[in-house]
Amino acid sequence: MNPVSQEALQKAFISARTFNKFTSQPVSDDTLRQLYDLFKWGPTSMNSQPARLLFLKTPEAKQRLAPALSAGNLDKTLAAPVTVIIAQDTRFYEQLPTQFPAYDAKPMFEANQALADATAFRNSSLQGGYLIIAARLLGLESGAMSGFDADKVNAEFFPDGQYKVNFLLNLGYGDASGTRPRGPRLAFEEVAQVL
Repeated sequence: MNPVSQEALQKAFISARTFNKFTSQPVSDDTLRQLYDLFKWGPTSMNSQPARLLFLKTPEAKQRLAPALSAGNLDKTLAAPVTVIIAQDTRFYEQLPTQFPAYDAKPMFEANQALADATAFRNSSLQGGYLIIAARLLGLESGAMSGFDADKVNAEFFPDGQYKVNFLLNLGYGDASGTRPRGPRLAFEEVAQVL
């Protein structure tokens, strides 16, 4: 397989930024479906796919989220065209018989809640990263957030307890006037070794 173009690398990583401000252009439901259809192909362990997405678009949905947000995330979230609650399905393993037919892995997770929780968190986090890259490739920008009260989000949106919020992501068409100066990145030698 050949490497992708330099333009694609720029869009997905090199020139990409975290956005705090978006234009007023709405994000269509068709675009969100296209986003899902791209994001879903990112690999997860045992094809577990534990991420569950809740796309908040209406003012009413955003107001339900507002009490859980930290002060620094409130205004930008209410103004964003879409806020995604990226959650993890604590019973993702119920889908494994069809999603991972290589062998019967479901009992391993049913019998070990700590393993199931760690797997759900790790892989839904990974899927959240795929969502960010997929959004960039489709011309959207995003701003990931961890400044919120998870218990409040779960109580409001997932009261049965099966899903648990991992993190929040604002989505839309970016307005660069809201971006901060880009921070530096650590050098290869500071974070990596080749053994």
